[in-house]
Parts: sequence; C-alpha cells; structure tokens
Amino acid sequence: MGILIKNICGIFPGNKSDQEFVAYKTDVYIEGNRIAGNGEEPQGFTAEKIIDGTDKLLTPGLINAHTHSYMAFMRNCADDLSFMDWLFGRIDPIEQKMTDEDAYWGANLAILEMIKTGTTCFNDMQMNIHQTTQAVKESGIRAVISRGLVGSGNDEAGQLRLRQAYEERDAFGDCDRLTFRLGPHAPYTCDEAYLRIVAKEAEKEGMGIHMHLSESVTEIENCKKDYGCSPIELAERCGLFEVPFIAAHCVQVTDSDLDILKKHDVSVVTNPASNMKLGNGFAPVPEMLEKGINVCIGTDGAASNNSLNLIHEMSLVTLIHKGTHRNPQCVSATDAFRFATIGGAKGLGLDKEIGSIEVGKKADLAIFSLKTPSMWPVNSPISALSYSANGAEAETVIINGKIVMEQGKVLTMDEERIYKETEDIMKRIGSR
Repeated sequence: MGILIKNICGIFPGNKSDQEFVAYKTDVYIEGNRIAGNGEEPQGFTAEKIIDGTDKLLTPGLINAHTHSYMAFMRNCADDLSFMDWLFGRIDPIEQKMTDEDAYWGANLAILEMIKTGTTCFNDMQMNIHQTTQAVKESGIRAVISRGLVGSGNDEAGQLRLRQAYEERDAFGDCDRLTFRLGPHAPYTCDEAYLRIVAKEAEKEGMGIHMHLSESVTEIENCKKDYGCSPIELAERCGLFEVPFIAAHCVQVTDSDLDILKKHDVSVVTNPASNMKLGNGFAPVPEMLEKGINVCIGTDGAASNNSLNLIHEMSLVTLIHKGTHRNPQCVSATDAFRFATIGGAKGLGLDKEIGSIEVGKKADLAIFSLKTPSMWPVNSPISALSYSANGAEAETVIINGKIVMEQGKVLTMDEERIYKETEDIMKRIGSR
C-alpha cells in the first residue's frame, strides 16, 4: 500500500544521525513496509492513502525497551509497597492464579495502551509462552520477546523454560515483527551455575539476552553476600555479556560497574517511574551518557508503573536528573527523544530497520496532533514531546507500513472486549 503523509513536520536524524535531530516540514512516502521517500516523490509511486499532516508531528515509532505486557491487568493493585513485598507478597500470588488466557488479555491491554500513546515496538519479558506473541501477531505491533528464565544449576525447571523459549521462537518464526531473546530474570532468581548455562545457550543459538540487573539495594546486598561481587560483575563473570545484552534498570551501580557495561557495549534501559515508585532510586543516566553507554527507556510493567505511556517516561527522565544533579542541561529533551527511538532500536539490535525516519527503514511511525492547548505554539517539536505532551496527542500509528491506529481508533483490536476480559480477570482473581 502506498501512503503519502503530506505537509507534515517531522523529526529526522541530523548530521551525526543518532546524536542530533532536525525538525522540518516535508512529505513522507511509504511503499510496502518501508519509507520510500522524504520530500521527493519516488519514481512510480502511487498514493492509495493520503494523510494530511497540517498541524501534526511525525516521529519514529517510540520503543518501550523494557516491560512485562501481561501485567497490564494488575495495574493499581500492588501500590505503596517495598520492592520485595511488592514482588513476592503481592505480584507473585496474583501470577500464581493467572492462566495463560489471562496473560493473553493482559498483553492485549498493554499493546492497546502502547499503540494509543505512540509506541510501535516493545521489549517484553513474559512467563506464559505463545500468549504475548499471539497478541503481537494479531495487533500489528512489533516486539522483542524473552521468555523469563528462572533456574538453579541444571535443574529440570530451568531447562524446561529454556526449551519453552526455543519452542516459542520457532512457532512464531513466520512473523517478521517478532524477534526473540533469552530472559534470565535476575541474579536473585537465577544462580551462578544457571546463568553460565544461559550464557552458553545464547551464544550457541545466536540470541541476545534481556535481564534485570542492579535494581534494588537488597539485590546488591544479597549478591555480594552470595557471590562476593555486584550483579553486573556476576553477569560478566558468567559470560552473559558475550552476546548482545540489554540490561533493565541498573539503578544501584558503581563507577566500575559502568566501566564494565561500556566495555561490553551493554545497553541500559532506564525505567524512571517504576524505579521511583518502588523506592529503588534513579539510574545514574548522566554518568552513563558521559561513559558513552547506550541508554534506552522503558516503562516496566503496569503493575509497578502504573502505565505504559512512554511520553510520560520521556518527561520524567529529563526532569529527575535535572533536579537530582542540580543541572538543567544534564539530560536534555533531545536525549529523552533519542532514548525512546534510536537508542531503543540500538539496544534491541534493530537500529538498521527502525528507530529513525530514514529512506529504506521500516515504516514504524507515529503522528501526533499539535493543535492542542498544551502543545501550542510549537516552538520546539522535541521539547513539546518531552515537556508538554501527555501521550493523548497520538492520532495515527503506522507499523511495518500498515495503519494500525487512525484518528485515535486502533483498527486491529477489539477495544471493548479487551476492557471486559481484563475486568473479568480481576473479578475472578479477587485482587482488588
């Protein structure tokens, strides 16, 4: 399908591509699933659909680099608790009652929210195979999926989870919007022997790794007690950084931890709302930028955030560090935009395909209305996204060249049924 987005203000790579951006009005052409032209009409192009971009903003689709989509129906039911009480006292009991179908509808609710706020790709860690992946396939969104792995040495449970990860990867190999990684959950749910097994499996299978690292003080204390080192040192020792690695959180890190991350080209996902809400603190993002570490941004799951709105995270990540460092320039609006676009794409190994509006890349795009009181006048489009937007401005979302949301209506999902099914889940589980 040929799509012409006419007379729209877009945010494009600058001269240094992933460090600078420029905004200007243009026409953007989409042919098949790729961006075919910017400004100049491609030869032989036929527009089957024309979108009027007047008073609208075109951005690369946002990339939520760490979440647990199945948790969406758990929002607002485990609040104001310490991290370990939240995880083991509240969330784990809900998960024990959860069925595979529950996970499917939770993922649908999450995907609906993400599309409606301009996200076109997410990096997910899940525990019910085939459920999130099926929701991704049906909805039209793009995702990187990790089956969460928990294990002790070569125990049967840990081996089973690895087999499930491969089974899911193989079952959905026909969907070009899905890629897969291995997802060892955390140093407190995977022992050293199991982490070494996962590292070898990832290298053998040619898969990247997605893992929680250095999220809380308790995690650090227990890791030092059990292994005599930090979680990041443990991951290096186990060989986990020998494959493409994306680390969620990295809140409680030392300068030497950051040097290790930089040495192995590890991408870090900061999750500002979740980290604050659980009382874990703030990832040292300015220090990561100084080291040259690739930073991405995520929401974490709705059980700890309690939303999956990446626009909100973009605002938080700039304001938090300006305040804590007493430096209004340490994390800029441009930084936040980069974290949510090309930074996330790099972390997921997808930067040659998505993350920026460039001819030849996949057409994963979001169109935001600028004609709202909070966004007008548009003196700086990037600042408007980080400091003025709330996510509701997203009007049209295109993923893989297909329009999945138009004028605020998601065309690929049954919104009312999703609301009903997830409401029924919480009534059955009884966790209000």
